[in-house]
Amino acid sequence: MSHPLPRGYSLIEMMIVMALTVVVAAIAIPMSGNALGFFRVSGDARKVSNAMALAKLTAAASFTQARLYVDLDAKTHHVEIYQKSGTPGWVWSGGSTALSQGVSMGYGSLATPPPNTQVEINQAPECLTDAEVAIANTACVIFNSRGIPVDSAEAPTASGAVYVTDGSAVYGVTISATGMSQVWQSGASSAVWSKQ
Repeated sequence: MSHPLPRGYSLIEMMIVMALTVVVAAIAIPMSGNALGFFRVSGDARKVSNAMALAKLTAAASFTQARLYVDLDAKTHHVEIYQKSGTPGWVWSGGSTALSQGVSMGYGSLATPPPNTQVEINQAPECLTDAEVAIANTACVIFNSRGIPVDSAEAPTASGAVYVTDGSAVYGVTISATGMSQVWQSGASSAVWSKQ
């Protein structure tokens, strides 16, 4: 008479499965956190790029100037249009977009801009009030009615750029003198720019 074999798992088998689960979790959790951080900062750069394109199209469609207004401290940006009729001045066009948690406006310790863009790395020039007074901690990319980026004196310029970072990567959205925008990415420790 034979004895039936016991059914179920032994304690050793369960300990091996638990150990494997812990190892897989220890690898996967940091990787998923890094991936989420990457998606946040790259997504914010795309939002800035889209807002810049919207400002350009708004200027051309309205036959006036439009600008991408970036509040560096509040970590937000929005499009404004120059109203010629009534009381002339800049008015909002649409809502404000905030950066994701952990992402800020800036380029960290990088000292070199993306190739063939700016002479020195910097955010776009400060925005001006209707009385032409600089607004601290802002950056503006202004487009004329032909969709060409211009400075406050309405001269064509290619100095406009907006940089966002999460501390591990820096994304830059630059604009050429012809009005073409480009998204760039670099690590935060050294400027090795690649087009996105």
